[in-house]
Amino acid sequence: MSLELWLAFCITETVLCFTPGPAVLFVSSVAIARGATPGLAAALGILAGNTFYFALSASGIAAVIVASARLFTALKWAGAAYLVWMGLRMLLARARPAEPALPQPVSRSFVRGFVVQASNPKALVFFVALLPQFVDPAASLALQILVLGASSVLIEFLALSLYVALAARARQLAGTRWSGSLERLGGGVLVAAGARLAMVRIER
Repeated sequence: MSLELWLAFCITETVLCFTPGPAVLFVSSVAIARGATPGLAAALGILAGNTFYFALSASGIAAVIVASARLFTALKWAGAAYLVWMGLRMLLARARPAEPALPQPVSRSFVRGFVVQASNPKALVFFVALLPQFVDPAASLALQILVLGASSVLIEFLALSLYVALAARARQLAGTRWSGSLERLGGGVLVAAGARLAMVRIER
C-alpha cells in the first residue's frame, strides 16, 4: 500500500467518523445518561464491532451479506429495532416515578456498543464498498487490512472520545436538575437513529 492510499483512507475515515451516525449518537446518549466511563466503554464496543467487520471483509463474508437482500434487510431491521428499543427504555425510565438508580456494569455499555455497530448495515456497506478502494491488489491483503484496521480504530476512537467528552461535560453542566431532560433527549436521539437506519437502502 502506498503512502498516498493510506493518507486518502485516513482523510476519508476522519470525515466519516466525525459525521454523526448511529455510533456517535449511541455513545453520546450513553455519556449523557450514565457519564464518561460508560460512554467510553460503549465507544470501545463500537470499535470491537469495527474490528469484527474488518475480519469479515478480509474473509469475504461481508460481501456475501451485502449481496444477499434478505441477510442485509434482516441485519438492518435488527439494528434499527435495537436502537429504538434502547431509546424507548431511556424515555420510559424517566416517565416512571423516580427510584434509586441502580449501578450498571460498564461491560453492559461495551456489549451494547458492539451490538449497535455489528447490526449497522451502513458500517457493513462501508467495509465492502469503500475499503477495497484503498487496497493495492499487488500487495499483501492481510497486511493492508491490518494497517487500515488499526488506522480506522485509532481515528474512530479519537472521534468517539471527543463526542463522549462533550456529552459528559453537558451532563455535568446540566446537573441533576436537568439530567432527566438530557436522558429523554438521548432516548429520543436513539429512536430517531433507529428510524433513520430502517430507511437505509442499497442500489442494486
